[in-house]
Amino acid sequence: MNKMLEDKSILITGGTGSFGNYFTQYILEHYNPKKIVIYSRDEYKQFIMANKFKDYQDKLRFFIGDVRDEPRLKRALNGIDYVVHAAAMKQVPACEYNPIEAIKTNIDGATSVINASLDSNVTRVVALSTDKAVNPINLYGGTKLVSDKLFIAANAYSGTKDIRFSIVRYGNVAGSRGSVIPFFQNIIDNGGNELPITDYRMTRFWIDLEQGVELVIKALAESQGGETFISKIPSFKITDLAKAMKPDCDMPEVGIREGEKLHEVMVTKEDSHHTYEYDKHFIIYPHMDWWNESKMIPGGIKVNQGFEYNSGNNTEWLNVEDLKELLAKTNYIH
Repeated sequence: MNKMLEDKSILITGGTGSFGNYFTQYILEHYNPKKIVIYSRDEYKQFIMANKFKDYQDKLRFFIGDVRDEPRLKRALNGIDYVVHAAAMKQVPACEYNPIEAIKTNIDGATSVINASLDSNVTRVVALSTDKAVNPINLYGGTKLVSDKLFIAANAYSGTKDIRFSIVRYGNVAGSRGSVIPFFQNIIDNGGNELPITDYRMTRFWIDLEQGVELVIKALAESQGGETFISKIPSFKITDLAKAMKPDCDMPEVGIREGEKLHEVMVTKEDSHHTYEYDKHFIIYPHMDWWNESKMIPGGIKVNQGFEYNSGNNTEWLNVEDLKELLAKTNYIH
């Protein structure tokens, strides 16, 4: 167990969400942090979370604030060692209908986190990315692509400070709000027998909250600044997920939605020039003047030119029985 989180102060933006709740629980159970600061806008969600973790009230602080508000962030970052940036507008339709708000949160908010971190004594910043930032076809993905670029470029502004910015990228977490599992489950709970499939060819990666948290901890521990960390995880067919959740269901094909992809893409062919494969993950290294190969994490093997990592060409797959087993262990977050 890596000890770098022992006696450290960690701030999580958007900390009342699915990831923030699980990250907090994981850190409190596996480490002895000095404090964890939950930075978010919703006082009611903070109230719920404070009650959930009432046995750890000496370790938790709740800070009302918006990532758009740089002065407020600077106040919250007083005494903080590590930042995990999880705050974002994530719902694709909401971002399409409210594009300026999405830009303010996902791009201007990222800028605020970077500036506030550079102006404080923070030493590590890990930002959560998404497969939708890869070759984006909707506004949400576009804003997250810009956010990723901002966090990578932030390393050029560190000067003599010991601060490193990195990114972790994964798709929808199994069972999290807005993902397909609770959508199907809601239909089943209400007596429905039809689980609509947008396209019978559609595939997705399977990652649970624990794997997501462990990838963030790896990035905090190993980053030299500018890397994008991507877990090696199994794929599944959406049709197999439907069969696993309700074996006798009808599966009408309803057509792919605007802004939706057939497969989740994590590493593009263009990224292959700078991507290295490790035992359990890939790392895309930055291609910047301030980066050099001496900063590379040992043990990686450069992928072949033209390599692409997506949920459709994966080498590891979950079948219906595998999915049934995993679903039995998944705690749905509605």
